[in-house]
Amino acid sequence: MSLLDFCKWLEKTPWSVALHESLWVYPIVESVHVLTLCLFLGTAVMLDLRLLGVTLRRAPVSEVYGRLLPWTAAGFVLMVISGALLFYAIPVRTYLNIFFRVKVGLLLLAGLNVWVFQRAVFRGVAEWDLDRVPPRGARVAAGLSLALWAGIVVAGRMIAYNWFDPPGVH
Repeated sequence: MSLLDFCKWLEKTPWSVALHESLWVYPIVESVHVLTLCLFLGTAVMLDLRLLGVTLRRAPVSEVYGRLLPWTAAGFVLMVISGALLFYAIPVRTYLNIFFRVKVGLLLLAGLNVWVFQRAVFRGVAEWDLDRVPPRGARVAAGLSLALWAGIVVAGRMIAYNWFDPPGVH
């Protein structure tokens, strides 16, 4: 079974149809997705700006990280759950959408960026925690994060405006 076949099956399930056709639930899920994106992105941007040495320069990186991480994680978890529900409501159209595919690719790169940052850069935070401008690796990770998340937001927004839908998909 291909991914497209799976999406076609998923689209016909009663819960998928009900979610897609719901007058209230689908818009609420979409709103939750946008609001939790704001929560996640707002806190991630604050951390990235600290890692770039642009803001909160007197605060230790570990303190900024520690205070923002619970909010960032909560926003991320709720954003992923609501995003999965949005996909579940319209799986075939979403799967075939070029902007969705770009978004998924950028999400994978953003995840890889976080993984590399955690494994290679943040482990040594004790050495540079109080530096007004963190080391190059931290700044590169922060810059990549900002660029990737900007791309994710744009691609995500463009999913609704796909000019490339194959015939028969609406």
